Amino acid sequence: MLTGKHAVITGSTSGIGLAIARELAANGADVVINGFGDAAAIEKERAGLEHDFKVKAYYISADLSKAADTREFINKAAKALGSIDILVNNAGIQHTDLIEDFPVERWDAIIALNLSAVFHGTAAALPHMKKQGWGRIINIASAHGLVGSANKSAYVAAKHGVVGLTKVTALENAGNGVTCNAICPGWVRTPLVEKQIQAVAKSKGIEVEAAAKELLVEKQPSLQFVTTKQLGGAAVFLASDAAEQMTGTTMSLDGGWTAR
Repeated sequence: MLTGKHAVITGSTSGIGLAIARELAANGADVVINGFGDAAAIEKERAGLEHDFKVKAYYISADLSKAADTREFINKAAKALGSIDILVNNAGIQHTDLIEDFPVERWDAIIALNLSAVFHGTAAALPHMKKQGWGRIINIASAHGLVGSANKSAYVAAKHGVVGLTKVTALENAGNGVTCNAICPGWVRTPLVEKQIQAVAKSKGIEVEAAAKELLVEKQPSLQFVTTKQLGGAAVFLASDAAEQMTGTTMSLDGGWTAR
């Protein structure tokens, strides 16, 4: 489906990003992965992409919390791949606290990576896509890009910003072959969410699985976690010809969270 396409996925050495990279590669796309982690583990994943799916896979390190580094990363990725057809803006971090107690440095860090990096990555990728007359920008937002939750001011603000930026990107590029859409996952049992589950278990003195169930009961009517493979499948669809006229939208995979 995506043979001959070239994809860049940020924050893709684990979790949602890696799953998306694997699904894009499984459908024939060459990929650039990016993120932090153990060098040997990252190389294992990169080599696994090439071995499992017979595509080219590159790893390029970059500090996406910095504007110049983000733009340089995109241009390095374009050079490595030969072009950029698909950009998945996925990298993100989290911190929870009351607004009045929220550390300023954590607010700045979350906005920088979860929102500003999406802007800078998009700005750097668009000239490549517009030149070739084809591109797919896929922003990994969140259910928190559509609704709020207490104690998550920076994350909610950033993800709402991503949804807004998605709409503007779509409008500015409507009709030129470049689309931009956002995927809004609910609870996905990633390392990021696992930390929240562990924190709930510790604060309430309950088992980890009981804490996980509490999170689902509170927000996600399906009472099931969204899987990273499902999110990868959504990204493949948005990159496909079937989604050619789908732009500026939010695709919710949240077990009914935002239906309430």
